[in-house]
Amino acid sequence: MDEFRNYNGYNSYGEQPRSEQHEQQNWYGYRSYDNMNNNTGNMNEVVYRPEKKTGRAKKVLTACAAILAAAAIGLTSIIGYKLITDDKTVSKSDDSSSVSRSAELASANKNTAEKSGQKETVKRDMPTIVQLASPDDAMKIPDIVKKVSPSVVGVSTLTSTGTATGTGIIMSEDGYIITNAHVIENAKSVSILLPDSYSDESKTDSKDLTVDAEIIGQDKQTDIAVLKINKTGLTKAEFGKSSELQAGELAIVIGNPLGFELANSVTSGIISAVNRSITVDDRVMNTIQTDAAINGGNSGGPLINAYGQVVGITSVRVSASVGDGLSFAIPIDEAIPIVKELIEHGYVTGRPTLGVGGETVSNVYAQYYDIPKGFFVRKVYADSAAEKAGIKVGDIIIGIEGKLISSLEEFNNAKNAYRAGDTVKISVYRDGEIKDFEVTLDEAVDETSSAQEESEEDLYRRYREYFNQFPF
Repeated sequence: MDEFRNYNGYNSYGEQPRSEQHEQQNWYGYRSYDNMNNNTGNMNEVVYRPEKKTGRAKKVLTACAAILAAAAIGLTSIIGYKLITDDKTVSKSDDSSSVSRSAELASANKNTAEKSGQKETVKRDMPTIVQLASPDDAMKIPDIVKKVSPSVVGVSTLTSTGTATGTGIIMSEDGYIITNAHVIENAKSVSILLPDSYSDESKTDSKDLTVDAEIIGQDKQTDIAVLKINKTGLTKAEFGKSSELQAGELAIVIGNPLGFELANSVTSGIISAVNRSITVDDRVMNTIQTDAAINGGNSGGPLINAYGQVVGITSVRVSASVGDGLSFAIPIDEAIPIVKELIEHGYVTGRPTLGVGGETVSNVYAQYYDIPKGFFVRKVYADSAAEKAGIKVGDIIIGIEGKLISSLEEFNNAKNAYRAGDTVKISVYRDGEIKDFEVTLDEAVDETSSAQEESEEDLYRRYREYFNQFPF
């Protein structure tokens, strides 16, 4: 394939310089750091080895050694005689000296034992990790659990492939509940399991705490959804400020790991990091990192501080096959504005969309077909901003406003820097050339992942249709 021209700062293939292309394998979007191998092999050492003395010099050294040996024997005899004489003198001395020394030795042993006991006492009195992580005015963990548990519910969804469970947080007395968008993904129906504290002892069906829920809105970009149940008098959670969190603080998680059989399980840990950026499903999320155990089924539940306040919504965990103690939550300060938008509008207003679906051009395809990396367009939605501008299926988007992009993730990050209604220049690679299109971005009302719009079979079919036009 012929090389295409340099354009808007791109090189001949629309690629970044090699130093910027260096890739690291990632799990859940955060960069992985390979363990450093300390296999240094055989070390080259510099060793000092004095040369051997020969001839006359050797004779002189031998004589000196003989003189020194004789002197050492004489000195040893004198010291030995002195020691024997002193021992006899000591044996003739008064026994009171021996008694005095024994008393001093016993006193020293007693002091040593007391000091050892003090050290053991100090070790036993050392604070626990929980105590070190908690401020002086913190609540006790049992009190935190008692306070927050009535606000933690189970979320059950029915999909075309079966059922799934998660966790939710009661945010209002009249039945609004927060959870993760991925918990209710592709749900045909959703129900809420209330905690046992809501059972009515006067009724025979007091154990039936399952209530149907309505989906008010969901935002896949931030992984937040809002549900509503027809019930009042609920205990709403108290929300804190995630912006005030510091690494090392106490973190409590309450949820339903692995299903409702383990409902209202409590785990604890610390805040490992704040403002941690991770990439999930080609979208960048700002999160709180914690080592408190979060398992499947905990999603959508509360991350709680030492005062019994919800400071995050548990969302992502890292597989144990990759690493332990790595879990992430959505900061509540960022979640609340999204929740309000979903309640008021059913979606997040002002968010831009181009109106295309596609995938990242992999390194294999880029190298094999000698094409630039970027965002391969495999679907253009009808009457979308992309269709109006002239972008077609088979185009490879490689830049926005002169900024090079090499993946769907980078495309989304660049696009989300603008608002709906903004006009931007989109650069695409088509038929061996780079073309620019002026696009007025639409407002995303229900942004759906392209991977859910078409099956993998459709994806590969479109790839084949596009790439088969190029000669091998």
